Amino acid sequence: MDEPPRLRPIDLARAAGISTQQVRNHADEGLLPPTERTESGYRVFTPRHRRALLTFRALYAACGSDVSRRIMHALNDDDLPTALALLDSSHAELHHQRLALDETAKALTAIADRDTGAPAPPTGDLRIGEVAAHLGVRTSTLRVWEQAGLLDPARERVTGHRLYTPTDVRLARIVRLLRQVHYPLPDIGPILRELGRTGDSGSLRVALDRRAHDLDRRSRALLTAAAHLHEHLDHP
Repeated sequence: MDEPPRLRPIDLARAAGISTQQVRNHADEGLLPPTERTESGYRVFTPRHRRALLTFRALYAACGSDVSRRIMHALNDDDLPTALALLDSSHAELHHQRLALDETAKALTAIADRDTGAPAPPTGDLRIGEVAAHLGVRTSTLRVWEQAGLLDPARERVTGHRLYTPTDVRLARIVRLLRQVHYPLPDIGPILRELGRTGDSGSLRVALDRRAHDLDRRSRALLTAAAHLHEHLDHP
């Protein structure tokens, strides 16, 4: 059935599952094609605006706020190459994260199970700068992890300097690997506590499986976004 040539904000809002105010906000932000106005000042929306809105919402779910907005702005500026390049970069980033997840899974399993393939741990206590150099992170990063409750190094009695035991360094290495695959900080604490309580790396494997499922979800979201984008481009 053919769509009516003119649509109301509520028609777009219902199609996208958002409020009419959000529709107006998206139009004001340049995320939809320019709209004409009636003599009384009301916006005139068309099926093209509906398709653009559905495209943006699908891109938002797949790529996040920044990339989805840049793609829509490029489309509305008739800059298709930039829009496609941004979409391609999202696919490439996802592929890179999958490769990183595979490598992280191997390294985490080796570290958690103390396999021979794991990196050699330090033989004594280290200060924060030494741990940072050992892991290839900044000292500020270690402090952030400590503030998040993921690390709890002891302190020298006289100087107050942090002292990391080999166990602390092992935990810090696990945190670093999980962060490399964009695992959220709040979700790492339970994994470390379970690992410390049982000594079993099963919680790490569950975390990696959860991350893999998240990547699968994003891949499907990108496919959906690409389908909406194709339909939008097919109706200039």
